[in-house]
Amino acid sequence: MKKTTLLPLIILSSFASASLVDDAKNAGLTPIPSDKAALMKLIDNPKNPINKAKVELGKALFFEPRLSKSNLISCNTCHNLATGGIDGVSAAIGHKWTANPHHLNSPTVYNAVFMDRQFWDGRDPDVEAQAQGPMQAAPEMAISKEMAVKRISSMAGYQEQFKGAFDNPEITFKKIADAIGAFERTLVTPSRFDKFLAGDENALSADEQAGLKIFIDKGCAACHTGVGIGGSMQKFPVVKPYKYADVGDFKGNKEGMVKTPTLRNIAHTAPYFHNGAVWSLEEAVKIMGETQLGADLNDKEVASIVTFLKSLDGEMPTITYPKLPAVSASTPKPIDN
Repeated sequence: MKKTTLLPLIILSSFASASLVDDAKNAGLTPIPSDKAALMKLIDNPKNPINKAKVELGKALFFEPRLSKSNLISCNTCHNLATGGIDGVSAAIGHKWTANPHHLNSPTVYNAVFMDRQFWDGRDPDVEAQAQGPMQAAPEMAISKEMAVKRISSMAGYQEQFKGAFDNPEITFKKIADAIGAFERTLVTPSRFDKFLAGDENALSADEQAGLKIFIDKGCAACHTGVGIGGSMQKFPVVKPYKYADVGDFKGNKEGMVKTPTLRNIAHTAPYFHNGAVWSLEEAVKIMGETQLGADLNDKEVASIVTFLKSLDGEMPTITYPKLPAVSASTPKPIDN
């Protein structure tokens, strides 16, 4: 008797899950491919082809503090791979303990390859171009192109690595950034949600699926979409003013557009928004409903969406901290002013 009673419920649940997968795909949500060849095709850059030697070089340079004027700050300082690819502070802090002058928050480097544009104002098209900016920015790493090349070129270990990574062994600032970009392209974090989109209807719990349905029905997926579940340029705010707009002076690019952040690993990337003004994921969801959708989400809806968002926690790639090359007598010394 129990079997005949439960069977229709099981079938109904299966149909509901399958329908939700279709709804998610129709809303533009796309999984990270599980097939390595398909993933490589998605993340590779024909203008900067990924190879193992380049990725290893890029990893070393990502952790390399000598690419900063002071010899203290690396890419990993603001995009800490152990803490969700962020620094965990509201405004990025750089050279001489300088906070970002516009009170801008550091976006995660994980899954940055899936973003349509880089930086909050979308000024750069890819991770290679983005990598050049922080090194040169005075409030960040504050090094010149020339000094960066001198530092790296002076170390025999890097000379050998560049020979293996690039066809031409000459060390240039662009190649430094390209190597970092190649490494960053590998920082993808597939999650249970990707398995769900790929057809595993049991990959998400009933509560997570309920949150996904609200996420889609309320219109969140209109902006947080694609493989990155974010990454496009959108107007912000749209319907109502952003309640923390006075924190910093950033108003978007000249069209008022702001890059939509990825929601992957969102539970690990607080504080939220471009100015890092919100520390609660629940508050962030409620604000987005008000400012972007004109929706006054109730507490139950917010909690349900947050439950779904936590299913976007992905599998972080294993990163072995690199042993960096030794300096030589000709390596330029750190500068602390």
